[in-house]
Amino acid sequence: MTRTATQDLAGAIAAMRGLRLALFSGKGGVGKTTLACGLARWWARQFPGDRVLLLSTDPAHSLGDVLQVPVTAAATAIADLPNLSVQALNAELLLETFKRRYGTVLELLVERGSFVQREDLAPVWNLSWPGLDELMSILEIQRLFNEQQVDRVVVDMAPSGHTLNLLGLMDFLDEFLAALELFQAKHRVMQQTFAGRAIADEADEFLQTMKGDLARGRQLLQAEATTGCFVVAIAEPMSLLETGRLLTALEGLHIPCGGLFVNRVLLGAAASSTGDRGAEQRALLNDFWALAAHRPVDLVPQQALEPVGAAALDALMTQIQPLTGLLTLVDSPELVLPQKLMPSLPDFLALGRRLILVGGKGGVGKTTVAAAIALAMAERHPDQRVRVISIDPAHSLGDAFGLGLGHEPTAIAPNLSGQEIDADVVLDKFREDYLWDLAAMMSGDAGKGDATLQLAYGPEAWRRIVSQSLPGIDEMLSLVTVMDLLEAQAQDLIVLDTAPTGHLLRFLEMPTALADWLAWIFKLWMKYQDVLGQVELMGRLRTLRQRVVNAQKKLKDAQHTEFVGVIQAEGAIVAEAQRLARSLDDRAIAQHYIVQNRFIPPQPQQTAAFPDQTLVYLPVLPHRLSPLEQIQLAARLLF
Repeated sequence: MTRTATQDLAGAIAAMRGLRLALFSGKGGVGKTTLACGLARWWARQFPGDRVLLLSTDPAHSLGDVLQVPVTAAATAIADLPNLSVQALNAELLLETFKRRYGTVLELLVERGSFVQREDLAPVWNLSWPGLDELMSILEIQRLFNEQQVDRVVVDMAPSGHTLNLLGLMDFLDEFLAALELFQAKHRVMQQTFAGRAIADEADEFLQTMKGDLARGRQLLQAEATTGCFVVAIAEPMSLLETGRLLTALEGLHIPCGGLFVNRVLLGAAASSTGDRGAEQRALLNDFWALAAHRPVDLVPQQALEPVGAAALDALMTQIQPLTGLLTLVDSPELVLPQKLMPSLPDFLALGRRLILVGGKGGVGKTTVAAAIALAMAERHPDQRVRVISIDPAHSLGDAFGLGLGHEPTAIAPNLSGQEIDADVVLDKFREDYLWDLAAMMSGDAGKGDATLQLAYGPEAWRRIVSQSLPGIDEMLSLVTVMDLLEAQAQDLIVLDTAPTGHLLRFLEMPTALADWLAWIFKLWMKYQDVLGQVELMGRLRTLRQRVVNAQKKLKDAQHTEFVGVIQAEGAIVAEAQRLARSLDDRAIAQHYIVQNRFIPPQPQQTAAFPDQTLVYLPVLPHRLSPLEQIQLAARLLF
């Protein structure tokens, strides 16, 4: 499909005119929140008679940092644009609303499909289920449109990997409803058998309503005329690669892409004065043009000051310009390598650390830092086994090394290996080890009674439920995988490239969530053990719970585990890192060092913002170097 002149001139901004739902995603840290805020304001001015809502579904909300106004879980009007409201969705509050609306009928349905009584199910609502924020967010957006409370919605989504989790929830809900329908079908058969007829009740009404809502929700997300997912990127190699994967995934989900925004582009005199960086960007913009194919591409200029607040955001929107074709490449100047700055990171292995967590806001360079730490430790300790592992659903660790990494570890150096956790692979093993047996237990299937009822309605329904990959299960299973490696002493040091902030915190909460879930299962079993049996399964689950408890202890052991934060000199990034530091302190997880990445003197040093940590400065790495050469250079600069 060739790009038309109309598309060339219109650009991605103009593509928003006819939409009702605009989703903004991309690799973390590329400015998707800035663009979502700016374009929500532009939308509100373009359509003064429409009610426009700006929502954040990212667990690490940063709308307030960009807009410079308080943002809460309640929709709040913007002072200078009364038709624009802003809201940071709160999963816990949404869950309470969902409980009040549907809790009773859901408990009724599960009771009909299992051996448990309704009071046994009440504690489930109090558990910290993975993926809760995604589930509640998509249901809330659907409700707002169904109830005609808004005319247009702009959504600031989580970074790429978790965006796809949210958009894939329709498939999860399809299967979950299908399982609930089996529970209700079993109830109807039993009514027909023992009472002579089946009488429709509130469960039938609930299932019908949810199926209708789900169909409309899928139609909304996939409606090319009214919905567009806009991908935000920066002109850097790793952002280009992730953008390509995101575009492919959106096509697979049948989510229309409205266009691409390439942020922080050096234009005009700025491109000429920055030498190597300007030349690199022009080459990468041509790659983005080719990647976009028929989709419009808009360029967002690099700003001298961070664009926060109404005036700066509105000014930024006026500077955006469409990319209309391939750019003429220019020669790069002589390569000058950055110099090492003090202080340095310590020798973590010499300090006795066995687990290093590297995290921060998406896009700040945490993958580069994680790879550099692992490489430096492996080079400094050739007799020690070091592994660097990505637990970010949108993996870029392989991109950082210039290698094709996968779920199985790959040798990078004689004593260094790399791995990108595939949640689907780990989930398959988790199902085989625990979930299939658990499904049989929850159904009350003891191999007796009416075989037709058992086969058609009980175990089958529960197997359908546990077969689904609920968004957020990847965090839990990544934790189990890392625990296995540490317990087996298969590695002397593990460096984790974590998901962006909001999902990192969810990962750190997984030991508590999983332990609570297992405690609930044990209570059920104790109450019904005479009927259930399953002694061997309970033994395996007890072992799993002990592993989880041990993992939690290790995360809080400052001699064992160290968290290294990564930031850049931007207000929103620093503010999020400060919130993360407080959250880590609340969880008793040690953080002594923060890497300020892409440091260019005379940039301000962020030491005052982090009085309890040592800041280590990593200069901008030349993109002209190969990926592995960049990591080697970063390792030398950090240690």
